[in-house]
Amino acid sequence: MSMMSEFKEFAVKGNAIDMAVGIIIGGAFGKIISSLVNDVLMPPIGQMLGGVDFASMFHALGGAQFDTLAAAEEAGAAVVKYGAFFQSIVDFVIIAFVIFMMVRAMNNMRKKEEEAPEAPPEPSDEAKLLAEIRDSLKSA
Repeated sequence: MSMMSEFKEFAVKGNAIDMAVGIIIGGAFGKIISSLVNDVLMPPIGQMLGGVDFASMFHALGGAQFDTLAAAEEAGAAVVKYGAFFQSIVDFVIIAFVIFMMVRAMNNMRKKEEEAPEAPPEPSDEAKLLAEIRDSLKSA
C-alpha cells in the first residue's frame, strides 16, 4: 500500500475529521474564553481590588524602573508579566471547568443509555423443548 493511499485512508476516516473539527472549535472556544476573562471578568475583579489592571502588572528585571509595561517593552527590558500569567490561569480554570461539565454531561447520558434494561434474550430451541418436556411431565 502506498503512502498516499494510507494517508487518504487516514484522512477520510471519521476520527481524523472529528479530531480536526474539535481542534478548530477548541481554538475558537479558547479565543472566546480569553475575551471573556480579559474583557469581562478581569476589569470588575481589578476594580474590586482597588483599580488594579492585571494586564499591566509586571516586574522589570535588572533593577530598572518603568511606569508602564509598554515603556518597559519599548526600552527592550526583560520583564516578568505576572498579571498576564494570572489572566492565563483564570482562562485555564474556566476552560477546564467547562470541559469538565461537558464530559460530566456526556457521561451521564451514557449511564442513562447503559441503564436502559435490555429485553431478555429469546430462549433457544433446546430450552423451549426442555420446557415443554418439563411441563408435560408435571401434568402427567
